[in-house]
Amino acid sequence: MTVAGPGVSCVFVCHDGAGRVLLARRSAGARDEPGTWDCGAGALEFGESFETAVAREVQEEYGVRPLGIEQIGVRNVLRGDPVDSHWVAVVFAVRVAPAEVTIGEPHKFDALVWCAPHELPVPLHSQCGAALELFGAGAGARRAGRGRD
Repeated sequence: MTVAGPGVSCVFVCHDGAGRVLLARRSAGARDEPGTWDCGAGALEFGESFETAVAREVQEEYGVRPLGIEQIGVRNVLRGDPVDSHWVAVVFAVRVAPAEVTIGEPHKFDALVWCAPHELPVPLHSQCGAALELFGAGAGARRAGRGRD
């Protein structure tokens, strides 16, 4: 059996800078967990910086350019028993203009919602909660203007 190495994923929690986060509902065509709400993510491509990957993925998924990108954590994601999916997830907070957000990949997402982190829709994607926890841990610094966004 050939085992591939872990992939690198750039996970992003888009926010409006005023406390709300953007979540997308995964459609029937999504790779996994259709019907669940998720923040956003994409694979890092060869030769790409994290910030370039995040900007590209946010544009593809939500049709908007980031106003600010802040790295907020890293996760080692092992899925399955036995493990059949292994990702190193570099997690980012990304400020966007809410009025400009659209569904950029309707084959993957069928709805968007802006919500406060304590008023999340259900069910959440299995990996979304951990990203939102990292986002919440850095919220004070972002509100105080100490984040890079």
